[in-house]
Amino acid sequence: MARRRFLSQLVGLPFLALGAKAQESKKVLKIMMRSSWGTDDTTRASFVFAHALALSDAGHEVQIFLTADATYLMRKATSDAVIPIGWPPLSELREKIVAKHIPVFS
Repeated sequence: MARRRFLSQLVGLPFLALGAKAQESKKVLKIMMRSSWGTDDTTRASFVFAHALALSDAGHEVQIFLTADATYLMRKATSDAVIPIGWPPLSELREKIVAKHIPVFS
């Protein structure tokens, strides 16, 4: 009886060690996302904003860097007109980015 109890305790030990490693490996990453997609491809233009929100919700520090045609997306009139396929409108994503204080450089 004592032998079975001892063996059952040994079997549970590796799983406890894995749980401790999973908690240790959870780091906060600093991520800068760059995009140059503009209004010519609205779905790709919204990817950087949607992914930045998802990464921020996961607890990471995110920054967005817009180049080329993507710089026009920060204008309110332009972002209101961009409606990607299968994603929320860019105006909603932009409002959430501003509310979370995610820096956007252009």
